[in-house]
Amino acid sequence: MEGRRSSDEGEERGSLGFTDIWMREKHHLLYSKATHHPFILSISNGTLHISSFKRWLGQDYLFVRQFIPFVASILIKSWKEAVDNSDMDLILSGLASLNDEISWFKKEASKWDIVLSDIIPQESNQDYSRFLESLTNSEIDYPVVLTALWAIEVVYQESFSLCLKDDSKTPPELLEACHRWGNEEFKQYCCLLQRTTDRYLEKAPINVVAKAEEVFVRVLENEVKFWNMSYGEQQT
Repeated sequence: MEGRRSSDEGEERGSLGFTDIWMREKHHLLYSKATHHPFILSISNGTLHISSFKRWLGQDYLFVRQFIPFVASILIKSWKEAVDNSDMDLILSGLASLNDEISWFKKEASKWDIVLSDIIPQESNQDYSRFLESLTNSEIDYPVVLTALWAIEVVYQESFSLCLKDDSKTPPELLEACHRWGNEEFKQYCCLLQRTTDRYLEKAPINVVAKAEEVFVRVLENEVKFWNMSYGEQQT
């Protein structure tokens, strides 16, 4: 039998949604590790070795190719389960932008003399991709996959926005990458995803909320491992 939240739970959370509580309170330390990783901080302070950036670029290109079918599966779920058309419009906009993202990776790879066809996915990348594939199962609840999508996007947005602060020393040759995910338009997209996710979590049974929280944590853990992989032997 599906569990129900107590009548006091909403009052205890006040005006905060589930996602804000997970991000800012319950899992703040892990969220901070994912969004303020040494890889990102070293871009911001201008000390990242270019080999680490190139490693990230090649691996993230492969990841995005796995990310596309995951987002497509959410679009199908929204078609079947969304309460209005705004969900489909939002998810479709994110899916459409991935085509441009793939083109950007190819352009950047050419600039850095990276042969993308030669890139072999590392273990952290493979693990993350398998996790995403597991979420394409038709039996996974809609609020759960929305949580995963929002979490993946917001980690990149918040991370790369650090590299655009006025006091950052981001190398000019890396600014384009930082603008791609750290810009205000992408931030607004993430905010819309968060509000949509919270709207469904508010109405979801307690077991679905618990699964969504578990997936949120899994995303953060995978993001940290992905940054670690990109940072390579420089990781401390």
